[in-house]
Amino acid sequence: MALKIKLLLNVSALLFFLKISFGAEKFSESDSLFLDQKPLKIKINYSNKNLNKNTNDSTFIRTKLLLIEKNINKEIFVSLRARGNFRRKHCYFTPVKIKIKKSDASNTIFNDNRTLKLVLPCKNDRNKNDNILKEFIAYKIYEIISPYYFKTRRLEVDYTDEKTKNEKNFDLTGFLIEDDNKVAKRFDGKIVERKISPLAMDDYISVNLSFFNFLIGNTDFSSAHQHNGKLLFHEKKIIPIPYDFDLTGWVNPKYGAGITNRLGYSFDERNYIGFKRQKSIYSKVRNHYLTLKEKILKTVESYESEFEYKKSYNLMMNYLGEFYEIIENDKLYNSLIISRAK
Repeated sequence: MALKIKLLLNVSALLFFLKISFGAEKFSESDSLFLDQKPLKIKINYSNKNLNKNTNDSTFIRTKLLLIEKNINKEIFVSLRARGNFRRKHCYFTPVKIKIKKSDASNTIFNDNRTLKLVLPCKNDRNKNDNILKEFIAYKIYEIISPYYFKTRRLEVDYTDEKTKNEKNFDLTGFLIEDDNKVAKRFDGKIVERKISPLAMDDYISVNLSFFNFLIGNTDFSSAHQHNGKLLFHEKKIIPIPYDFDLTGWVNPKYGAGITNRLGYSFDERNYIGFKRQKSIYSKVRNHYLTLKEKILKTVESYESEFEYKKSYNLMMNYLGEFYEIIENDKLYNSLIISRAK
């Protein structure tokens, strides 16, 4: 009995520690999908053409997903639909929304995450897997920068495109993104669907996000219109959370060449798109990024061996270096960030 009480006290102490460490974010004991960050191996078959042509918000196709975890294969049914606007029109591989029934997810790592986004390469080209890896790393950088982020898990995807005549197999790098409602649940918050002025959003978080978008060269973003981002209502604050980082200078995919976004910027341009706030907030955020420089560098460097092409990695590192050259230099910082704020 004494041992049992001692064990219960130890568990309680651990949970208390986690609560303190992660602040308002809820700790989920069953959230095993994202706790392990080793690439998850899956095998899936479906018609990419059928997915893109015949699915929408309410229409899904059903198929089997083979989950390969710890040398144990488990087959489960999943429902898929195409998602995204740009990628649906311009990409070979359509991005996917996954839904899994509770009975199918039971006793798997999807038990607590039954609605997910699946991100795959856009084009079937030479750099497809490196581009996805760079986009995934951008999510990992934002995890360092902000407590409010979408969790992700990298995938090794054995995908068979079920064409009418001949099936075609691909070995792809991909990743999963947690559902919006899971983020809200983690913080006891709520996802806001209506338009809200960016100036009504949390000052520090907004500037912090604008610096991140500047870091990765992301101008394909609007918190006001919730374009490539969601709004979380938490502790009486509106908090923008970004996603979809492929059309950025950080990834710099070939399919983005010559395309401009709604703001008129080319996707490979690095432009500051934030709004004016108090100078003290800008200083605080700038120091935040300078303090985190080594941690961000080490995180990015830890993926070096995962790249198929050394050039892809070097371009990404050079792009990160250019960001720090700007914010470490007062003249460049003032001209390229402070003076550009709207």
